[in-house]
Amino acid sequence: MEDVLILGIETSCDETAAAVVKNGEEVLSNVISSQVALHAEFGGVVPEIASRNHLEKIDEVIRLAIKEAGISMQELTAIAVTVGPGLVGALLVGVSEAKALAFALGKPLIPVHHIEGHIAANFISNPECEPPFVCLVASGGHSHLLLVEDYGKIRIYGRTRDDAAGEAFDKVARAVGLGYPGGPKLEKMAKEGNPHAYHFPTAKMEDAPYDFSFSGVKSAVLNEMNRKKMLGEEVRVADLCASFQENVTEVLSEKAIALCKELHINRLSIAGGVAANGKLREKMEEKAKQEGMEFFCPKLILCTDNAAMIAAAAYHEWKKGNFAGHDVNAYPSLSLSEVKDEEKP
Repeated sequence: MEDVLILGIETSCDETAAAVVKNGEEVLSNVISSQVALHAEFGGVVPEIASRNHLEKIDEVIRLAIKEAGISMQELTAIAVTVGPGLVGALLVGVSEAKALAFALGKPLIPVHHIEGHIAANFISNPECEPPFVCLVASGGHSHLLLVEDYGKIRIYGRTRDDAAGEAFDKVARAVGLGYPGGPKLEKMAKEGNPHAYHFPTAKMEDAPYDFSFSGVKSAVLNEMNRKKMLGEEVRVADLCASFQENVTEVLSEKAIALCKELHINRLSIAGGVAANGKLREKMEEKAKQEGMEFFCPKLILCTDNAAMIAAAAYHEWKKGNFAGHDVNAYPSLSLSEVKDEEKP
């Protein structure tokens, strides 16, 4: 069988990325142009700035991805692109570029859901990670607990009710003065603190035991910090960060393990930006080992937004012949259930 070479394009937020992946697993190139420095002074991503920077970088990033892969454009089998969810202006840059390339080259166009891309990062780092498996997708915009029944067939068992895990990390980091990007800085600070210095609340949803809510713990951290300041007491930022991180990672790992046990699934994976958190990876691996489960996590470079994961996800859609017409659009609020039309039993 002839090799399948897919060019993936990702512009859903603040990374302009392009990658070429062979047969859904072998990364020939993975180019990422980050905008972190541009947005740092604003304390978060500014959509207009993100969109303009994507426009400036997209052609250069794609050319570099093709060059590093050592192929020509005509050798590509298909073009894949993130169509949602994300920032509408940012998404439109990638979708427009992908449509133009697919039309000019006469190649199939494959639309990819951003969360499906994160899940597919596991197929690159761990080819032995085959469905069925439970996957925790945790990032700045998403907290999903999913059963991957087959490639492209997903059941949603849990989702965030308010702040996503990564969003809560960023907000707490900003509140304690760590700045942007919050997640990595909070994790670094937490290493210097006592994870049991504070006992913050954990939200429980009786009607949906696998859903997440992190606004409460975020508020508890901010309230404790303000309380100490009003009393003139020292605010130990490291302890606050460590205790907050302990709370969030414990909730994420406990619910993921519980779902595996309920469904009698012995394979567990994580994906998304928060999957790069060392404490979460450590907890998940330890708990999975205790339960006799296999645990998989992507390489760190594949946890944050990248295009290799988009191309990997697209490979399985290519095998099914799931292509898009040139009228495909960007869908900033696209939910995973809209794509899959799957409901949990």
